Amino acid sequence: MIGAVILVLSACGQPTLGHPSEPGGKVPAKLKRFYDQKLTFGSCEGYATTDADAKTFANNTFKCARLEVPLDYQNPRGRTAQIALLRVSAKGKPSKRIGSLLVNPGGPGFPGTSHAVLVATALGEHPITERFDLIGFDPRGVGASTPTLECFTDAERGADVKISSGVEDWTEDETRQLYQKCARRSGGEDVLAHVGTRDVVRDMDVLRAVLGDDKLSFLGTSYGTRLGAVYAETFPQNVRAMVLDGAIDPTTRTTARRLVQFAGFQRSFDNMAAFCAKTPTCPLGTDPKQATVVFQQIVQPLIDKPIPTADGRNLTYTAAMDGVVPTLYSEAGWPAIIKGIAELKAGSGATLMLVRDFNNQRNADGTYSKVPDAILVINCLDEDRHTPEQETAMKRDIYKVAPLMETGRTVNARDVCEHFPVKPTLGYPYAQNIKGLPKTLVVSVTRDPVTPHEGGISLAKTLGASLLTVEGEQHGVALIGGNACVNNIAADYLINLKTPADGVTCTL
Repeated sequence: MIGAVILVLSACGQPTLGHPSEPGGKVPAKLKRFYDQKLTFGSCEGYATTDADAKTFANNTFKCARLEVPLDYQNPRGRTAQIALLRVSAKGKPSKRIGSLLVNPGGPGFPGTSHAVLVATALGEHPITERFDLIGFDPRGVGASTPTLECFTDAERGADVKISSGVEDWTEDETRQLYQKCARRSGGEDVLAHVGTRDVVRDMDVLRAVLGDDKLSFLGTSYGTRLGAVYAETFPQNVRAMVLDGAIDPTTRTTARRLVQFAGFQRSFDNMAAFCAKTPTCPLGTDPKQATVVFQQIVQPLIDKPIPTADGRNLTYTAAMDGVVPTLYSEAGWPAIIKGIAELKAGSGATLMLVRDFNNQRNADGTYSKVPDAILVINCLDEDRHTPEQETAMKRDIYKVAPLMETGRTVNARDVCEHFPVKPTLGYPYAQNIKGLPKTLVVSVTRDPVTPHEGGISLAKTLGASLLTVEGEQHGVALIGGNACVNNIAADYLINLKTPADGVTCTL
């Protein structure tokens, strides 16, 4: 049950009073000042990291604040980090308010502040928005939180300099320089050492208490399901309810999981090609079995000869793949990919560059969000570290299960994290044998191209959770996908703590 309702905030920014607690009800004295802090919610000016967010956050019904947490929980008297928060207040009567619902969109490295607005907008007038304050938070190092992870300049991002999976493999000297650049631009080596999932869930517990909630209600999507699982492992007695959507399998290590993910991308590409082949003008041809080969013939020439675009930039191979692959997340993106491939075949990179810019959150002034930087560094703390031989073998295997990624070049890969002096802190498997955890809800789409359905089944089994299976092809559906079946079940769980019966399914 939720404890006493916290004070309702006015537009002028009255402080919120929180009451700290940990499993067992006692906060270590060295952390008490963080659990006892007061938040002052006010204008969201200065919290946006993209043009789109700047427009959205100008709505004065959204309120923002910063939470102070120790950079290193083992040294709470040392440096601190500030976690950016955005609140969409509950629309119903204060007496009906349940508490706060924390939301995280995944990544790792995606800001959560804008996600709270997305969830609120997608739901509109809904029991969840009536009963909960929606709280979006930018995890440490991410978005408007400080210090902020930064490895690449805007110029490097614009030129696709050694950022994504790309064509060229990293050299040992380049991976060493990468670590040095990340440390220098992010505020020091101690910052890079403390941005992993296990640090973030400690922040979530401080936030839970400062918001005035005895127990946490949480919606996590994609990587957000890892946050939820590790929070459940760390603070099981502090969990009220969790909806974990698009689950990462807690039992699967890095290589196996990435192979499954890329196989999912290939499956989505094949499905897109079959959809496209129904039209005689399909740029991939009318035989879906040959679509990958045709695609390679169209995009691989960009490795040596990028296509100039109207704004003076070049559509590189990396830029083209950045336009195609992330857009495979949902069937809704297929028309844009098909149009972009058709234009590329005709010698134009306009649409793929536009989609690439959208996927990479490029602003009108040519600056970029730091999501890729955050993804890189957080993964260095969460994922397995590989030798050059292991990394090369993994990349070759990726090409086997996802030939659309094949570059036609010799593979001699290195782990970009090889010079990080801090060992990965997550550990595999995680979230095992948790005692005292209330019933949670895992939502899993059967043909999810990013986090396969098998991962949802595994997470539900690991947590002893209820599993809601959703028939369809999409990554992430709960509360944002507009599916009444999913949303009604999620609402009944979050509000009434009622889980669906075994075997219940929804359809996209």
